[in-house]
Amino acid sequence: MTTSDYNTTLLVDQTPKQVFAAINNVSGWWTGEPGIEGSTDKLGDEFTYRYKPYHYSKQRITELIPGKKIVWLVEESSINFVKDKSEWSGTKIKFEIAKKGKKTEVRFTHEGLIPDIECYEACSNGWGTYIKGSLQSLITKINVKANKKR
Repeated sequence: MTTSDYNTTLLVDQTPKQVFAAINNVSGWWTGEPGIEGSTDKLGDEFTYRYKPYHYSKQRITELIPGKKIVWLVEESSINFVKDKSEWSGTKIKFEIAKKGKKTEVRFTHEGLIPDIECYEACSNGWGTYIKGSLQSLITKINVKANKKR
């Protein structure tokens, strides 16, 4: 049995504070149809993500340390393209933010998304696209906006 959780890392020019703000703007980077519903930036907030007809999940923010860490607990899930539709239920989605020299590192881990579960390949590919695609793009735009205001 393989138990290695899915993880990936980003290194960006923005500050930990800017990265933290971008991650908490969940509807700005985790896109779907209809997407994100609910509040995503305070401890205890609950929100849902839908990408019809394939995915539904309900997350609760269980840890929120400004500029350092964000943890979501997946309270409910329905992944419609696998046999066990609740594979994400009870898993944790973590963002750990740290200064690395002049850059900021984001370590993303989906605890419980392991190679032995059916959705691992599709879900890890999806996370790769969201984290290294739309989230990184949103973070990068922060610097562009800040520079335009000067």
